[in-house]
Amino acid sequence: MANHSQFGFQDASSPIMEELVEFHDHALMVALAICSLVLYLLALMLMEKLSSNTVDAQEVELIWTILPAIVLILLALPSLQILYMMDEIDEPDLTLKAIGHQWYWSYEYTDFKDLSFDSYMIPTSDLPLGHFRLLEVDHRVVVPMESPIRIIVTADDVLHSWAIPTLGVKTDAIPGRLNQTSFITTRPGIFYGQCSEICGANHSYMPIVVESTPLTHFESWSSLLSS
Repeated sequence: MANHSQFGFQDASSPIMEELVEFHDHALMVALAICSLVLYLLALMLMEKLSSNTVDAQEVELIWTILPAIVLILLALPSLQILYMMDEIDEPDLTLKAIGHQWYWSYEYTDFKDLSFDSYMIPTSDLPLGHFRLLEVDHRVVVPMESPIRIIVTADDVLHSWAIPTLGVKTDAIPGRLNQTSFITTRPGIFYGQCSEICGANHSYMPIVVESTPLTHFESWSSLLSS
């Protein structure tokens, strides 16, 4: 959950999000080094007297041609690695289907016979004390922690987007099409997200809440809900 005046990312709760945060820091350090070098050269040119002598500087031209290529490679390689990791779905322990509607989400646990529900935002007037306004729902998505989860996302009417920032997950929900992604929660907790595609007048009122619990708690919850 983001805090007021927070400049950085939310605390990562999945391996993919941890990789994304590390790559962001890596790219930021590269950009900081480039900006520092450019500012130093600008200051040097302003303070030094300009010379009209034409000097053959093939070594300098070679450096400023090869150096940017090396920098781009240092940025591209980890970026491609993360992209392939985000597309990898390897034998999930649980499959969850999320269906976007105007303006709520429906969830189906396809590994269970009768386990599905609709998830609506709790109005401010009915919100319990201490819960987050515009983010809390009447039925949370409960998943076992440290287990690979595959989520299949689609929509019933217009474009939606199922997004949980702290898990590093964002998948478009398109009518007539199934998109899939996966995640693993590394710790127990409650993770909040929202529809990230403008989908109509109440676009801001269809939040997403994922609750990560130990496996024993998840089994008790699923047995209670499906009975």
